Amino acid sequence: MSQEIVFISGATSGIGKATAELLAKNGYKLILTGRRKERLVELENKLGAITEIKTLSFDITNNDELQKAFDSLPAEWKSIDILVNNAGNAHGLDPIQDGSIADWDAMIDINVKGLLHLSKLVMPGMVSRRKGHIVNIGSIAGKEVYPNGNVYCASKHAVDAITQGMRLDMNKYGIKVTGINPGLVETEFSEVRFKGNKERAESVYKGYSPLLPHDIAELIHFVITRPKHVNVADLLVLPTDQASSTVVNKNL
Repeated sequence: MSQEIVFISGATSGIGKATAELLAKNGYKLILTGRRKERLVELENKLGAITEIKTLSFDITNNDELQKAFDSLPAEWKSIDILVNNAGNAHGLDPIQDGSIADWDAMIDINVKGLLHLSKLVMPGMVSRRKGHIVNIGSIAGKEVYPNGNVYCASKHAVDAITQGMRLDMNKYGIKVTGINPGLVETEFSEVRFKGNKERAESVYKGYSPLLPHDIAELIHFVITRPKHVNVADLLVLPTDQASSTVVNKNL
């Protein structure tokens, strides 16, 4: 059972929530963040019985809120061993000429700038201790572009490039950096992308067996428990029914 401190962004649903639940069972101390305070309270009540937890509610696109939340942590909780950059989203699925600038800004602000700003707060401590592990949750969209994915794919390509850059810059300090890039995972992702259209969102996952959040949580647990000399640098993870961003074996 580990007593390491893990910081998980976007912990109120999907992969982040599943990861929090799994790591709590394995004794990790958790810092869980998200915008939806009521969900953080539920998680704290549920998981606080089995491990130590701190929750921080803020909008990751607001750097002042992020800084204030981080500063509010007790000193001993700022020695973060593992950072899971999970917060991210998609907005819209339009050809680029019809895209919404607000959607573009939201994806770049959360998927790229949010990851950078949070990492900037955590990395100096890891560097000074010469110890740590950063896990960035990317996407198959960071490996290949699909029609109408344009800016979302660009944001996830940026995550992939940042992950590689982090690995290079952190190398001399002994800090591990891992990129985990899932394909289709059944979460609230599509409901957000389609502006709350549940019927359209549910259709994304019909006719085949998608990945589930706990599948990715198990991979996160696997990579952070490798021996000190082993870093799982980059993982592309697909459901068996998916061969690429656009090729999915659906039985409809």
